[in-house]
Amino acid sequence: MRLSKTFIKTLREAPNDETAQNGALLTRAGYIHKEMAGVYDYLPLGLKVIENIKSIIREELNKLGCEEISMSALQNPEPWEKTGRFSDQEVDIWFKTELASGGKLGLAPTHEEPIVNMMKAYISSYKDLPLYAYQFQTKFRNELRAKSGILRGREFLMKDLYSFHTSEEDLDKFYTEVERAYERIFDRLGLGEDTFETFASGGIFAKYSHEFQTFLPVGEDMVYYNGDKSTVLNKEVLSDEVLGDLGVKREELTETTAAEVGNIFKLKFKYSEPLGLKFADENNEQKNVYMGCYGIGVSRVMGVIVEKYADKKGLVWPEAVAPFRYYLVGIGEAGVVKAEEIYNKNPELCILDDRDIRPGEKFADAELIGIPYRVVISERTLSESSAEVTNRRTGETKLIKIDDLISEI
Repeated sequence: MRLSKTFIKTLREAPNDETAQNGALLTRAGYIHKEMAGVYDYLPLGLKVIENIKSIIREELNKLGCEEISMSALQNPEPWEKTGRFSDQEVDIWFKTELASGGKLGLAPTHEEPIVNMMKAYISSYKDLPLYAYQFQTKFRNELRAKSGILRGREFLMKDLYSFHTSEEDLDKFYTEVERAYERIFDRLGLGEDTFETFASGGIFAKYSHEFQTFLPVGEDMVYYNGDKSTVLNKEVLSDEVLGDLGVKREELTETTAAEVGNIFKLKFKYSEPLGLKFADENNEQKNVYMGCYGIGVSRVMGVIVEKYADKKGLVWPEAVAPFRYYLVGIGEAGVVKAEEIYNKNPELCILDDRDIRPGEKFADAELIGIPYRVVISERTLSESSAEVTNRRTGETKLIKIDDLISEI
């Protein structure tokens, strides 16, 4: 990325209609463009961050034997009507549209019904199970309130994984594997130290589900945790019964706010039974398929990372998700030539700020955009065959030999 060639422009002030820190900074730094409340476009830098987040999730799920698919956002009402969830009284966040030929379609807020309906064509025997399928899919939810930047949108990107099993024991085993995979994912995303598996309501199909909550001042959820954070629970399940189940006392718990970044549910037969997803066991008896579902809000994770790491100067990306690793600035004729040389060898890792503006403006944009390392090359640094490298997160600056820098890149 050459900043002289990109259409991206940084802004010194946040737009008046963007009050959330994540939305304001991502807009100012040229990562997103706001279409309307709760609806955003991802520009080149923002899309790179999203793809890096997806890559980490994909790698960990593939290790579990999961297969990636992509399902339609447009929804046939029929399977949803069988579960009662096409009703606006039951699910009040639908976007629905009329077909020109008559009839209604919906835009998917989630994909349990359609994937169960689809799997009826592929699951008939115990030999077909277990099966794990996931997707990265845009979801649509007609939220009454969408004022938290990309933390809560009406259109957002989600990873949803669905598992299909012959027994509750097999479901439990895979559920535990996903729990551990989620811990690895959030560690790799730079959220591990503040993200905790949290007891939440399981609805009508389980006593508990689990959320993954990142402790955050701007979080919309209220959670409670014990001294070593080994037990965390959502306010919605705080009761004497639950405290007894978990073996903790109310006076041992501390209250804080958190942002949900993932959730996992043991669905059991909730969707397979009404939609008729069955398998023939070893005795050729028809049995309901056990199910689990496991979500991560990809665009939401991006916003949480912004809220966790940003400082007064701008964004601060963990290296694993940053759109680029190095922000190159050449000062003076010799510095410009050397910066060009490094960039041309490694364009996938570097932003080259080759704009005809003052160095101070470039440095301010480097801090706003939040690339992990700013590399400044000038006549002064070249006199020592070096470049000045500043760590965006710590602010530490070092002189590094040009040859060592090129080898590192």
